[in-house]
Amino acid sequence: MPKAVVVGAGLGGLAASLALCEKPDWEVTVVEAASRTGGKVGWERHEGVIFDTGPSLLTLPGVVEKVCRQVECPMEDRLTLVRPQPAFRYYFSDGTTFEVAHSVEKTAQHISEALGARAGQEYAAFLDYAKGIWEVAAPAFVWGSAPTLGSALRLGLTKLREFRRVDPMRTMAEAIEERISDWRLRDFFWRYATYNGSDPRSAPATLNCICWVEQGLGFWGVEGGMNQLVDALEKLARQRGVTFLLEHPVTAIRRREGVFEIAGEDYELDGDAVVVNADVRHLVEELAGHGVDPNLSLNGPSSMSAWTAVIRARRRPPGERCAHAVIFPDGDYGREFSDIFDRKTPPADPAIYLCAREKAHQARGWKREEPLFVMVNMPPGMESEADEHRCERLKHHVLQRLRQLHHIDGDDEVIWERTPRDLAHRFPGSRGSLYGAASNGRLAAFRRPANRVDAVPGLVLAGGSAHPGGGVPLSLQSGLQAARELLSHGEKWGLFE
Repeated sequence: MPKAVVVGAGLGGLAASLALCEKPDWEVTVVEAASRTGGKVGWERHEGVIFDTGPSLLTLPGVVEKVCRQVECPMEDRLTLVRPQPAFRYYFSDGTTFEVAHSVEKTAQHISEALGARAGQEYAAFLDYAKGIWEVAAPAFVWGSAPTLGSALRLGLTKLREFRRVDPMRTMAEAIEERISDWRLRDFFWRYATYNGSDPRSAPATLNCICWVEQGLGFWGVEGGMNQLVDALEKLARQRGVTFLLEHPVTAIRRREGVFEIAGEDYELDGDAVVVNADVRHLVEELAGHGVDPNLSLNGPSSMSAWTAVIRARRRPPGERCAHAVIFPDGDYGREFSDIFDRKTPPADPAIYLCAREKAHQARGWKREEPLFVMVNMPPGMESEADEHRCERLKHHVLQRLRQLHHIDGDDEVIWERTPRDLAHRFPGSRGSLYGAASNGRLAAFRRPANRVDAVPGLVLAGGSAHPGGGVPLSLQSGLQAARELLSHGEKWGLFE
């Protein structure tokens, strides 16, 4: 019976373990340093109320369905998806606001009413452009094996002509500048670079497809919170015989005579194959031991980190507080990206993201208050005491601004928070980065580590720092792809002898 050990119980590890259950003769063990599964999709409890501390919405739910199908369980048997109304509200420094609805047409109408007819038309046209990028890019960069420059060149002339639709030679900002005339709508589209922690000034225009994924293909909440997704996947895995060893940090992965040794401080497991659902830097710099030299490059900038918090906020009348909100800064939004990526400092006047969990996920709050999630983008690598003081100053700035704009009351309190240093400690090797490497530069898609590590037969990678990248659906897809590579190359590696 082949034995696979999955290192890390984040979404990528959960998806990989379920996909390996497709082979009934495999023995699958998941080892996790924390006391819970889920990785960055975490949760906490305060005075009887459970609230999420990570991702706030679900896109591409078909990936979740695909994971559930690995064990022949329809997604709807385990999860209920919700579509909150109103969904998203954007606030600008001149007092303008508009809402994003669950259809492109309705959102275009809202934008036309707020910014003028031309802005509504440009928004709709930009979504068409973004849709075209997704239709070409997704098969090459998301749903299959990790792309290489060689595989791109082998597409042939006809496909290469079509490949120009992905707009790889310009930056996101350049493409937005050409197509959008209103500065508020430009800021709106710039923000989609933050969905994988990148810089729109240098990320390829290909990433403009992210707005189509959210607005064209749709976004949902999960009834009860995103933690219910983790709970459902863990239960499915346990029911299919997957063993979970929680509070078992891994300190080394070695390979001797074709057998992997996965070691902790007081335990050791052996396996024929290993799925590493941890930051790739952690594998290369700390875990790789005897016989494990993945030969992976770690060049390129890390993606953004974040300061996140949950506020126990007095509940507002229906419609006053939206499920999701973005408050843009008073000054130039571009300053945020130069602060983070050029000056490597917390943004002086950041955009603020809010998620009202009760409305976004129909999750229960307290008698008079609800959990309000707050997120501000930050640079990675902020791990010193001085950086913690800078985070504290930023926290006071954010709370003051939220009170001035009447999003929270004066006595609403922060009941949970996490700094970039906390993230770096919780996820070793990440330096506090949320999504692995940033997608900055035209060749960024080709630099992300592939799921199959050819230098070490039997070793595959899953999670946000491996192909196809970070975020809920892509991390799940990464786990599926890692298991697919393992199963398809197992015979070549001698796993089925």
